[in-house]
Amino acid sequence: MAQDETSEGHMDDFDIGSRLRAMRTAGNLSQRQLAEQAGVPHAQISNIEKNKISPSISTLRKVLGGMGVSMADFFEPEREDNPGPFFGRDELIDLTSRVAINAGAPESGLLVLRQIGDARLHNLQILHEVYEPGADTGETMLQHASSEGGYVVEGELALTVGDEMRILKAGEAYLFDSRQPHRFQNLSDTRTIVVSACTPPYL
Repeated sequence: MAQDETSEGHMDDFDIGSRLRAMRTAGNLSQRQLAEQAGVPHAQISNIEKNKISPSISTLRKVLGGMGVSMADFFEPEREDNPGPFFGRDELIDLTSRVAINAGAPESGLLVLRQIGDARLHNLQILHEVYEPGADTGETMLQHASSEGGYVVEGELALTVGDEMRILKAGEAYLFDSRQPHRFQNLSDTRTIVVSACTPPYL
């Protein structure tokens, strides 16, 4: 079952709580100020920093948005961007794989979003997305001032946009105004792969 936050999960070697606390402190923000700017409960910031809960992708994005920080800057602050125009398999920027996932099998619920190049420089975020069974962006719906679209390369993607939900199969696609609340899930028992684009960048 997908959860917006899970009390347990794997962090690998990346301490999300400590990283968030360091960035908040560097920005001279109290937990309450960050919560207000991000539009989340004050207790949520405290619990994330203490690693009492693991944020979903949607919740972490909201919190980082309160500081004007991208997922790439949060997880890979010292990376050296490849200016392109060509990118090898190992040169894509990992945005999500160190976010804790649902308990269960080692890869149950794993969601990996990898970005091509400098999204802000080109005002375009292109992602290679891998959803293992059970992967979910979170019960808190994503919502941002962008337009986005994607193509399902493999598997099935459950996409909710506003009040509509559809299971997209390989060869099918989507395109919508991201100001509409939306959520991505893999409800199947096999891996799903998607290539997507969003402008202006959100993650």
